[in-house]
Amino acid sequence: MAETRRGFLLGAAAFGMWGIFPLYWTVLEPADAFEILAHRVVWSLVAMTALVIAVGRRDQFVRLVRDRRTRWLLTIAAVVIAVNWGGYIWGVNNGYVVETSLGYFINPLVTVLMGVFVLGERLRTLQWVALAIAGVAVVGLTVELGRPPWVALILAFSFGSYGLAKKKANAGAVESLTLETLVIAPVALGYLVLLDTQGTLSFADNGLTHTLLLLSTGVVTAVPLICFGAAATRVPMTTLGLLQYLAPSIQFVLGVLVFHEPMPPMRLLGFVLVWAALALFTYEALAHRRRQLRLTAEASAV
Repeated sequence: MAETRRGFLLGAAAFGMWGIFPLYWTVLEPADAFEILAHRVVWSLVAMTALVIAVGRRDQFVRLVRDRRTRWLLTIAAVVIAVNWGGYIWGVNNGYVVETSLGYFINPLVTVLMGVFVLGERLRTLQWVALAIAGVAVVGLTVELGRPPWVALILAFSFGSYGLAKKKANAGAVESLTLETLVIAPVALGYLVLLDTQGTLSFADNGLTHTLLLLSTGVVTAVPLICFGAAATRVPMTTLGLLQYLAPSIQFVLGVLVFHEPMPPMRLLGFVLVWAALALFTYEALAHRRRQLRLTAEASAV
């Protein structure tokens, strides 16, 4: 019981930190989204390398690098998570906090859709209904916004693709993220050097606090991932599945109450439909799990 409680608190901490990220990205200005992304990649590599050494995962990391199939899958994962990180930071710093929250709300449904079309998984009736409701919501938001919700869709599909690549790779969390950041770090470092040669790098030109904040991007990336990894070993997946809605919920509240983004009735209706789809999807998943546990218990009793 104590371990489960600790796991729940660690999971809540992870998703809570991810939820308040919009407050963090905005204080990194005047660095633009792409410079912030480059710093996040470079300093994440530093933090993750230190973590690999600290927790004794060097041998596992070496084996990971030598496995060609896994290396290529994690290279794909690195590219799509860079797109996700960049899209998220850009969205927050350009006044689309509410739309970024939408991306993470619909991400579980996009992940399920990918499971159907990429992995050949089969959905149950209520899961199809939930996806249909979410589809109506996205169409409605497209009409209300006058454009598709590109930021939300990019975040949802990039993170869904990341999860798919990670599932296929089936590698440890610490060493896989280290390899992912290692793959894209040369590009990120090259971009920072380019900014410096052009005299537009903000890193050392806006005071010590700004420099320290950019240096902290690696730790800020690693800490919630460590909490998430610790939670995943202590609580059921259903609990983690419910906790994942904490982050976009916090982002939504920040977008409306802190960043004062507009929320006209039609847009709110679109979000209500997304929440209804998630509620139905979650209810179906929990009910299915209970049925499976009951059947297993009955089979064991025979």
